[in-house]
Amino acid sequence: MSSAPLDLRLLSSFLAVVEEGHFGRAAARLFLSPPAVTQHVRRLETELGTLLVDRRTNPVSPTPAGVRLAGHARVLLAASNAALDDMAEAVRPGAGGAGRPLRVGIMGHGSAELTPAAINAYRRARPEVRVEIRQLDFTEHVTALTEDRVDVAFVRPGPDDERVVADVLTTEQRIVVVPERSPLAAAGQTGATLADVAALPFFRVPGHTPRPFTDYLYFGEEGRRRSTDYAVTPQEVLTGVITGRAAGSGLRSFARYYAWPGAAFVPIIDAPWESSHLAVRADEDNPEVHIFRALAVALARELGAAISGDTRPL
Repeated sequence: MSSAPLDLRLLSSFLAVVEEGHFGRAAARLFLSPPAVTQHVRRLETELGTLLVDRRTNPVSPTPAGVRLAGHARVLLAASNAALDDMAEAVRPGAGGAGRPLRVGIMGHGSAELTPAAINAYRRARPEVRVEIRQLDFTEHVTALTEDRVDVAFVRPGPDDERVVADVLTTEQRIVVVPERSPLAAAGQTGATLADVAALPFFRVPGHTPRPFTDYLYFGEEGRRRSTDYAVTPQEVLTGVITGRAAGSGLRSFARYYAWPGAAFVPIIDAPWESSHLAVRADEDNPEVHIFRALAVALARELGAAISGDTRPL
C-alpha cells in the first residue's frame, strides 16, 4: 500500500459513489464525467491495494474496506471544507479573533463517546487553538449559548429556540434510574414501560429550565409525580436515586458513564428514542465553531450508530 498522502479529489469521488450507489449519479453530483469518477476510484484502490466498491451489485456497494474508508473520508473532507472556510475568514478584511479559546459546553456526558472523539479530533486539527471545557447544568440548555458562555454545546434534546441551531449526533433508547432496591429494578435489561414508571417520584428542576428539557425528563408528561428533591446535574440526580428520594431519566449511555453503586438503569421499551445534539448560535461567525461542528457531524455519521446501539430497521 502506498504511503503517499490521500488525494482529496479521489476521496470525494469515492465517497460520492458510496453515497449515490452509482458511478453515473456520483459523476453528476460532482460535475465530472463518469469515466473520470471511475478512474478516481480505481486509482484509490491501486494506492490502497484493495477493492473499495463492489461493482457487481446494484446499487454499487462498498466492500468492508470501503465502508471503513468512507468513515475516514467524511471526516477528512469535512475538515478540508472547514479549513477552506477558515482561510476565507482569515483573509477577510478586519478578520480577528486570534488567540481566542473555543469554549465547549457539555451537559452531563454529552453525546457519550462521540464527545471526547470530537474534541480530540478538533485538537488534532487545530492544535494552536486553546479548548476550554465547561460543564453545563440542566437549566443551561439554551442560555449557555445565547448568553455567550460557550461557543458550542453538547445538549439534549434539541433546543427549540430560533437563536440556536443543532445537529443530531446520537439517538438512543430512553432509561429510568431507580434505586437497586426498587421493584422496578428487577426489570433489568428486559425493560419496563411508560405505564410502569408513571408513579415514580421524578426529581424536580428549577422553574426556568427550558420546556423541551422538562418534556424530555418527564417523557412528555409535565404532570408526572415529583419528588421534593431538586436536581440540575447528573450527580445530583444519582444522589437522590441512591438515597431513595427521587428517580431520574436519561439516555441508555447514561449507565456507562454514571454506574454508581446502588443505582439501577432500566430501559423504557415503549418510549420514543431521543437524540443528543451539538448546538451553536444561529448567527455564529467564528470559523473555529464551524470547523468543530463539521468534524463532530462527520464523526457522528461514522460513529454515531455504533455509540447509540441503534439497531432499529431503517
